[in-house]
Amino acid sequence: MSTNPEFTQINPLFARPGEDSRAPRHTLAAGPMGPETAYQIIHDEIMLDGNSRLNLATFVGTWMDDYARRLYAESFDKNMIDKDEYPQTAAIEDYCWHIIADLWHAPEPRATIGTSTIGSSEACMLGGLAFKRRWQQSRRAAGLPTDKPNLVMSSAVQVCWEKFCNYWEVEARLVPVTDEHPCLDGHDLAAYVDENTIGVVAIMGVTYTGIYEPVQEIAAALDAIQAATGLDVPIHVDAASGGMVAPFLQPELIWDFKLERVHSISTSAHKYGLVYPGLGWVVWRSRDLMPEELVFNVSYLGGDMPTLALNFSRPGAQVLLQYFLFLRLGFEGYRLVQQTSQNVALFLSSAIAEHGAFTLISDGSDIPVFAWSLKAGHTDKWNLYHLSDRLRARGWLVPAYPMPDNLSDQTVQRIVVRNGLSLDLASRLLTAITEETAYLDRLEGAMPAEKHHPGFTH
Repeated sequence: MSTNPEFTQINPLFARPGEDSRAPRHTLAAGPMGPETAYQIIHDEIMLDGNSRLNLATFVGTWMDDYARRLYAESFDKNMIDKDEYPQTAAIEDYCWHIIADLWHAPEPRATIGTSTIGSSEACMLGGLAFKRRWQQSRRAAGLPTDKPNLVMSSAVQVCWEKFCNYWEVEARLVPVTDEHPCLDGHDLAAYVDENTIGVVAIMGVTYTGIYEPVQEIAAALDAIQAATGLDVPIHVDAASGGMVAPFLQPELIWDFKLERVHSISTSAHKYGLVYPGLGWVVWRSRDLMPEELVFNVSYLGGDMPTLALNFSRPGAQVLLQYFLFLRLGFEGYRLVQQTSQNVALFLSSAIAEHGAFTLISDGSDIPVFAWSLKAGHTDKWNLYHLSDRLRARGWLVPAYPMPDNLSDQTVQRIVVRNGLSLDLASRLLTAITEETAYLDRLEGAMPAEKHHPGFTH
């Protein structure tokens, strides 16, 4: 091959050195390649990914407007932890969580405490840690042991809570979901709560079905337990999805800091907060509910600054994107965006409900997420995993997965409607579901049972 510089300059695209051979995958190449060549190789490889707009498995946002993308590009280099170097980015972080504290009816939004995080998983970890540390402090003050903490939650919680319990040695007490109680609703809660319970997790938007757990009913059950036993058990609301939906679409619903027993709330900004991944928020009802020993001060970045997140260096760009959206949309803008997503969800779920092959499990009237199962007795030749595979072949990612615990013999399929799935595009999805179901119904023999794709992403 010629190494003449003039040949390199005129060599057509895809025939340049580096593009006319296989790129190294597991070791560094001996020498460099041109930036345009490296770009083209990776650009071409990620064409093999799915179209993110058609990924209806994930809750994570896949679309922002041109102004947001411009702001994103201007702030790639900002490190959220370096508040002395980037004081205005730090100030904007404070603006955001104070806005969220006000949205969630904190008694004194300007006097409480909160932080941005890398997604709501980190936010949940911080809420759980605050629970554990305050429980330990109370037990030590009373001269009681602190070696057996437990956390009560539905078996349908997101995996981050199982991780929290594993990492920080807390017993996970999972209340099974059943046909009669498809989420944690306060039923039989006294059988799971005891003196070692550090808190209860309530979910505003169950991952499997999209339904809200009734936080007010859970709080009432804990009130009754306290009246009977003296145990004062707090609630953390995992509002990864619902925290940025309920204030706009269900303002009459009581689930947030209006309930005194709710100590902390977390949400995913990169879900219905409408920001690119990854950003989350956690806010406490009042400053005293975040133990001071979990807040650290560092002075080696140029100034003395507090930090209470688990991660240290992390992007500041997404925080700026959140504030951009708060300014850009305001309350009414958010309400309109979320209402549009819910309208699309209700359009799709009503069509699924009318389809003879399916039974609707949830309809998207909480967060814009709904699920369905295959109607009993409809067919013995195919299942929802086969339908999921057929839709995947057309570019749509619509996951099928088993429900947890007592409902594990039930397979469901779920659609997450996000900003960017228009009603027109949703009608094309409905056509695909109808056509692929008809194809499967025409089969003369059973589809093979095989290992299917992972159920879904959070």
